[in-house]
Amino acid sequence: MSKLDKEENEILQAFESGKMKKAKNVKEQLKQHKAVAEATFKKDARINIRLSSKDLRSLQARALKEGIPYQTLVSSVLHKYVDGQLIEKNG
Repeated sequence: MSKLDKEENEILQAFESGKMKKAKNVKEQLKQHKAVAEATFKKDARINIRLSSKDLRSLQARALKEGIPYQTLVSSVLHKYVDGQLIEKNG
């Protein structure tokens, strides 16, 4: 079993203790969440970029190591960058 972070543990404890309440209009909320998720991950634009063959080989190797297509890796990195989720390492 995977380890849970602090927030996940709080959610699990609330669920197990019965403190969590079923949301009103569950079907409508699920429909809204599904629509947001689909819009978030919809890939409806195409780009072409030029990069060095060395960088491309490195991307492909990293993607292979991660078990995903390299274009998916590139898309994920770009998404995380624009979403502010990438953290710059110092030193």
